[in-house]
Amino acid sequence: MNKYRTHNCSELTENDNNKIVTLSGWVHRKRDHGNLLFIDLRDHFGLTQCVIENNNKFFKTLEKIKPESVISVTGKVIKREKGTENSDLITGRIEVSIDIIKVLAEAKDLPMPVFGEQDYPEDIRLKYRFLDLRREAIHKNIILRSKVISFIRSEMMKLGFLEFQTPILTSSSPEGARDFLVPSRLNPGKFYALPQAPQQFKQLIMVSGFDKYFQIAPCFRDEDARADRSPGEFYQLDIEMSFVEQEDVFKVIETLMVSLFKKFSTKKITNTKFPKIPYVEAMLKYGTDKPDLRNPLIINDITQVFLRDDVKFDIFKKLVSKGSKVRCIVTRNTIDKPRSFFDNIDRWAKEQGASGLAYFSLEKTVKISGKGPIGKFFSEDSLKELMKICKMELGDSLFMACGNENEVEKILSISRDKIARELNLIDENQYSFCWIIDYPMFEIDEQTKKINFSHNPFSMPQGDIEKLNLNEPLKIKAYQYDIVCNGVELSSGAIRNHIPELMYKLFSIAGYGKKEVNEKFSGMINALSYGAPPHGGIAPGIDRIVMLLANKKNIREVTLFPMNQNAQDLMMMAPSDVDDKQLKELSIKKDIKKN
Repeated sequence: MNKYRTHNCSELTENDNNKIVTLSGWVHRKRDHGNLLFIDLRDHFGLTQCVIENNNKFFKTLEKIKPESVISVTGKVIKREKGTENSDLITGRIEVSIDIIKVLAEAKDLPMPVFGEQDYPEDIRLKYRFLDLRREAIHKNIILRSKVISFIRSEMMKLGFLEFQTPILTSSSPEGARDFLVPSRLNPGKFYALPQAPQQFKQLIMVSGFDKYFQIAPCFRDEDARADRSPGEFYQLDIEMSFVEQEDVFKVIETLMVSLFKKFSTKKITNTKFPKIPYVEAMLKYGTDKPDLRNPLIINDITQVFLRDDVKFDIFKKLVSKGSKVRCIVTRNTIDKPRSFFDNIDRWAKEQGASGLAYFSLEKTVKISGKGPIGKFFSEDSLKELMKICKMELGDSLFMACGNENEVEKILSISRDKIARELNLIDENQYSFCWIIDYPMFEIDEQTKKINFSHNPFSMPQGDIEKLNLNEPLKIKAYQYDIVCNGVELSSGAIRNHIPELMYKLFSIAGYGKKEVNEKFSGMINALSYGAPPHGGIAPGIDRIVMLLANKKNIREVTLFPMNQNAQDLMMMAPSDVDDKQLKELSIKKDIKKN
C-alpha cells in the first residue's frame, strides 16, 4: 500500500505463504523463547504474529522495546507449525518471519496495559482514554457506533428524509435541564445557550415547508451523570415529519429499529409491531414508564382487600384508611423456596429506603391459607379475592408494599426487576420494545404544588380542540410518547402543537403569560402564526441504542471521550481556568466564594 505496510494486520492467510510483506502497528504482546522472540503486532484491523531469531541484528532492539511502541516490520509470510495455529484469528495459521524492523515511535511504561480486558479504575481509564480505546472490546464498541450511525443515515434517506444541521449557538429555553451558557463577546452581558435538543429548530424546519427532516444531533445538558446518561453532551437521531399523526411516527421508528437491531444483533426482537401501553397502565402494572417487558412479573393493586373486616393485618389497614395504596407482585410456584429467599428480598427492599416487602405464599391443607410471617392475618375468603385479582394459584407467593402511590410505584418497580433476576426470569437474548402513550399534559409539582407541563410543552393535547376542558388540566392527555427497549428509554416524542392560540392557553395553565411566551419562544410563536402544518417527531438516543447493541450497562463503554461523574474530562483537563484577558473580552468577572 505504501512504505509503512503492504497489508494490514488482519489480512494475511495461508494464501500469502512465502510473500515478502511489510506490516506496521503496535507491539501488543511479546513472548521471549530464548532463541526466538514472538511479537503480536496489532493495528486497527487485527493481530498478526511475527517472529525473529536471535541471530537477526534487530533481535536486541525488539527484545528491549516496550509494549505499545509502534514499529514497522518487513519479512516473509510462513505457515505456523502444526499445533501452534490460533483459530480465533483470521491470521492464526501464519506468521511473519522478520527480516527488518523500524521503530516508528517508542512507548513509555504504561499506566494501564492494553493487552487483556482487566477492569481498571475509571479515573485511570478516562485519563488515558487513548490507551483504553486500543483495547479490543471498547475498540469494537466504537466501530459498532460508527457503523450504526452510517446505517441509520442510509435507512433514513431510504425512508424519504433529508438531513439538515441546526445551530449550536442558540437561545436558552426551558427544556427541563440546566443549559450550558456561552458568553457573547459582541453582545456584552448576554449569553448563548448550547441546545438541549434542536426542538424549536426542527419544528421551524417543518414550518419552512420541508416534509421530513433528520439529524444525528449533538445535545447539551448540564445534568448529573448516570450509567445511561453522559454529563454534558449526548447524541440523538432527531426526526420531524409534516402532515402526520402519531401512528405515522410509530411506523417510521418501528421500521428503522427492527432493521437496525436485526442488522447488528442476533438477539430476537419479541414484537416487530411494538405494543402500545398507556402511561397510567404502565405505572400500575410495572411501577415505571420504562418497563422491561422481558420480565413477566406484573404489579397488581390490592388496596380494596384491606378494606375487608376479615383481613387483620393492622399495619397496612391503618395506612389504607389514611389513603395509602397496597400493591403486590406475584411469583409463580415459589412456595418451596427457602425462607432466606423471601427474607433477602425484604432486607434488600429496606436497603433501598423502603419499609420492606411483606410476603406470604398460598397453600392448601384443609383450606386455602397463607404460609409465611403474615399469612395468618388473611381469611380464606380474602385470599380467594387476592387469587382472583392477581390470578394467583396455590403454590404462588406474593410480595406487598404499602404507602403513597409514588413510594409504592418506586419500590415495586425496582423489586420487580430484582425478583425476576433472582428467579432467572429475564431472557437476555431478547429485545422487547414498546411504546408508552397517552401521557398527561400536566402534573402537580410535588414541591411547589403548582401545575407544570409533565413532558414536552410544545405537544398537542388529545381530543376535540374546540371542546377542550381547560378547567380540568390534569385530565388532559397529550399526543406524547416514549419508546422503550428492555427497560431503557430510547426517546421521547410528540405530535406538536402548531396552533398559537392553543399554545397560549396551555402555557397559561402552567403559569406563563402571553407576554412571557412571546419573549421566551418568539421565533416559534412568530413562525406558527404564518401557517404551520400539523407535525410531529421523536429523537432516539444514539448512545443508548449502541449501548443496547453492544450489551453494555454503562454509556461510557460506547462513547469515544466521555467525562467522569463530575463532568470533567480527565484527559484534556476540562473544564479549565481561563486567563483574565479572555474574561475581560467577554465582560465577565469571577465571583467564587472559597469554602
